[in-house]
Amino acid sequence: MMNAIQAMIIDFFDFHATLYGNNDTITQQYAALMNRFLALLERSDYRKNREVGYYADLLCVTPKYLSEVSKKISGYPAAYWITRYSSLDIARLLRSKRLTFIEISDMFGFSSEAYFCRYVQKYLGAPPSSFLE
Repeated sequence: MMNAIQAMIIDFFDFHATLYGNNDTITQQYAALMNRFLALLERSDYRKNREVGYYADLLCVTPKYLSEVSKKISGYPAAYWITRYSSLDIARLLRSKRLTFIEISDMFGFSSEAYFCRYVQKYLGAPPSSFLE
């Protein structure tokens, strides 16, 4: 699944550059930073860390710079990709029905089940209970 997501992201980069006629070339430095950022997401760091600052610290850049590079390459800021990976993983876990809401909430480091439910409603468009059906 992660390979499919990465392929989709790379295709999206190409589409974005073609669509918007990116006058600035994407440097190898930007591409390397974005690849390292996505590698951190692919190892499921988003389960405990959904803040751009966490990833920026690991990559030795500022959160603003990481978001700017992400937006320049993909059209979306770094926070979008963190949320995207998190929400896809949460949806997969909810659909599998092997874990309870509380177990998933704890796995992702949410402070409460209510906050987890609001997060799922906001980013997946439905309450967690709708995945039980």
